[in-house]
Amino acid sequence: MPTTIRLASAGLVCLTCIQLITAQEDASTHFRVNVDMVVLTFTVTDAKGKYVSGLKPEDLRIREDGVNQTIVTFAEGIKSPVQLGDSPPDSLAGTKVFILFDTSNWMYAGFPYASDAVAEFVRRLDHADSIAVYKFSRNLFRAVSLTKDRDQALSGVRSAVAGDDTALYNTLLLTVRDAAKADGRKTVIVFSNGPDNASIIAPDDVAAVAEDEGIPIYIVSTCEAQKDQITANVFQRLTARTGGELFWAQTWQKQAEAFALIREDLASSYTVAYYPASSSNEGFRRISVDVVSDIGKKYRVRTRIGYSTHRH
Repeated sequence: MPTTIRLASAGLVCLTCIQLITAQEDASTHFRVNVDMVVLTFTVTDAKGKYVSGLKPEDLRIREDGVNQTIVTFAEGIKSPVQLGDSPPDSLAGTKVFILFDTSNWMYAGFPYASDAVAEFVRRLDHADSIAVYKFSRNLFRAVSLTKDRDQALSGVRSAVAGDDTALYNTLLLTVRDAAKADGRKTVIVFSNGPDNASIIAPDDVAAVAEDEGIPIYIVSTCEAQKDQITANVFQRLTARTGGELFWAQTWQKQAEAFALIREDLASSYTVAYYPASSSNEGFRRISVDVVSDIGKKYRVRTRIGYSTHRH
């Protein structure tokens, strides 16, 4: 059932802001990361920027703070996961895609085209993927919970109505927290015109939580980067830290192209799961992914740089 989360007014310091947001859903005011098993999603591209396919677990070296990790589950794109050890069956089957659709005042002018672009993206996602459709302006509206029913997801997209201020970072935090509750691989895709004019949450705090939880954030923005360099820099940090990508798309053609590229990215990505080797580091653990062949040294791997074992 759709739910709306209404957010508090601005003017509080960041820690208090986080407490206010989280208190709306439960009594806890702490972010904690479960490191029993780490799920890591990444893409591999060659010198020309083309996706590298066909890699096997033995082609990869995953390290935390320089220590080799043992892959227990491996998946490439939409192919069936390969179980290599003690991991939940089908834990990486399909992607949980959380779409966060801006329905604020900023979206009035191009709203019909934006809705069409999101709807087309939903239609073309792989059948194994689940979709949640969230909308936001000042508040978050959970239009459709995770489902494989494309008609239900499309209905959630089409029912959007634009209006009110924009609280992107507040609602993105709530979306990331929802995604963190889902098993396996997941991603958040934001379609927004911005800039944010109503949030009480700092964007770097949102990025830190998404990074810790292993949730890539993709942003498709219809604003002009040159006219708002602050927002442009924030969006770049959000996507880079989490292993996602940023697309500037003012026209409906560019929006359609951006969503097509995101679909290709999801279909071409690798996902591995591993249980972290014993470590005395209870702070930030840095992750590295390498392709071990000689030619692999020329490849570019895009993923999150690490995670914190706990976050308050």
